Amino acid sequence: MFPWNFFPFNKKFNNPMGQIDQNDIEKFVKDMMNQMMPSHMQDIVNSQDWMKQKKKPEEPPSNQGENPLNYSVFETHHHVYIRIQIKDDAWLSQMKLYHTSNQLIIEHIPNDEDKLTIVLPSIVRKKGTTANYKDGILEIKLLKNIDMQFSEIEVTET
Repeated sequence: MFPWNFFPFNKKFNNPMGQIDQNDIEKFVKDMMNQMMPSHMQDIVNSQDWMKQKKKPEEPPSNQGENPLNYSVFETHHHVYIRIQIKDDAWLSQMKLYHTSNQLIIEHIPNDEDKLTIVLPSIVRKKGTTANYKDGILEIKLLKNIDMQFSEIEVTET
């Protein structure tokens, strides 16, 4: 069992996870970083205020101004999935789908001159891609390519 009472920011041991204050944690981490870093490095870290910046989760670039398609991209161990919300069933007959090893290209939806390029999170195989439409969602399933070929790069001194 983990000794929760040894945390310096636990004020009440009755419910340790519910009573943790985020400001206390930030202060504790700052104090520990100040103890671990040399004094000349502390000025650099403090000047950037890196502790105050809260990093937002990465989201795919928004194409709402260019193209009103609502899509999501995610990957599993063996596949890359793209789910696109189809607002009009007529889009299915007019759209063209292409893919390279690292991009999915969607053309002609919602308008005939529109083109959307989605960068894939990993490289995919040339064959084995499927696209299924159900309940207003087009799901494209691409098979990942595991590239284990390494090329050695020789480093020369100049």
